[in-house]
Amino acid sequence: MKKALVADWYYVNGGAEKVIHSFNNIWDDFEHYALIDFLPEKDRAYVFNGISDKVHTSFIQNLPTASSNHRKFLELFPKAIEQFDLTNFDLVVSSSASVAKGVLTNANQVHISYMHSPMRYAWDLYFQYLREAKLKGIKGWYAKRVLHKIRLWDVLNTNRVDHIVANSKYIAKRINKVYRREATVIYPPVDIANFSLELNKEEYYLTASRMVPYKKIDLIVEAFSKMAEKKLLVIGDGPEMEKVKKKAGVNIELLGHVSYQDMISYMQKAKAFVFAAEEDFGIVPVEAQACGTPVLAFGKGGALETVEDGVSGSFFYEQTVASIVDGVEKMDKFEFKSDLVRDNAEKFAKDRFEKEFQEFVDTKMNI
Repeated sequence: MKKALVADWYYVNGGAEKVIHSFNNIWDDFEHYALIDFLPEKDRAYVFNGISDKVHTSFIQNLPTASSNHRKFLELFPKAIEQFDLTNFDLVVSSSASVAKGVLTNANQVHISYMHSPMRYAWDLYFQYLREAKLKGIKGWYAKRVLHKIRLWDVLNTNRVDHIVANSKYIAKRINKVYRREATVIYPPVDIANFSLELNKEEYYLTASRMVPYKKIDLIVEAFSKMAEKKLLVIGDGPEMEKVKKKAGVNIELLGHVSYQDMISYMQKAKAFVFAAEEDFGIVPVEAQACGTPVLAFGKGGALETVEDGVSGSFFYEQTVASIVDGVEKMDKFEFKSDLVRDNAEKFAKDRFEKEFQEFVDTKMNI
């Protein structure tokens, strides 16, 4: 059986790349395709599991500034993803949060799409994207026109997919809303083996994320600045760093980028992990729980499926400073048992994902 694996792009080792890593664990003979491939060398062995890191890329790979800002070529994405000739493959697996699911296949092939989300900036985050981009006049009109065309193409190409797998019930609901398609839920892999249980906690809270607007790191920092008696450590960097710095009180330590091992160490010893984003699934909160560290999370999206209220964490329900402050005060009244927090994370282990996804594919391929 000849197999192709299609991703949106490779430029950072994030949650989608962890899924790719597991796909390569299950099968070691994929041909890889993506719009672009600028993945750092230090990450290639992990993502491609040391098997093959050759990726067939589209013409966008060679466009000026593609390595630093590939999203500016959004209007070209449909044409680029449809250029891949996958005729000779029996099975096509796409890992899609954007356009990967739009590849062309025929009636003799099976296309299974593992969908991280419908295209966020075209659907759920459309108005937020336009606000944050601050596009006005002709630029604003052009952006709306492009996104309108993308939405039409996005719905059309979903009809090409034979079977859809969603990374959470939350995303399965969005898939049904946007595409009117049913999806099987298989939670993504979390490598909890690397995040061992630590029973001895210290008196600090932790958050860790790339500093982009929807992660709401600035809200977390502002909230803790109003709680001078509580220490907060912040791991990560990104476009919002200067904004975050301006809101940080003396009780907040901005660590910037740290090594993987240092992040694990901070996570293991934290009193609690704070997570304010509305995520499709959210791997980092599960990693924190694997360390026995409870999570204070925004009560919407995938966190409602990964955090057990009162057992492995707690929730706040508005993305506001006041709600986060109330959430911290509420959480301080709980006495969490680190071993039970860890037990909740076990449900999302990498081995479980790989077993479930392989069984799903085998069933659809009649193996």
